Amino acid sequence: MPYIAIVIAALVIGFEQFVQWKLGPMGIIALVALTIGVKAKNTMIGGIGAVILVMLLAQSS
Repeated sequence: MPYIAIVIAALVIGFEQFVQWKLGPMGIIALVALTIGVKAKNTMIGGIGAVILVMLLAQSS
């Protein structure tokens, strides 16, 4: 069980670093907003984070 938690934590940190490298600080802000919205079950904050991420991904392509 602890091994799974370590692997998941490493994947999350790796994904966060990838987002920051690829999309910059605004990508981290969008990811945090999306995460907070999902955890708090607040569709407005989650939607804002998702829209920002989509706009950043569309811009970088």
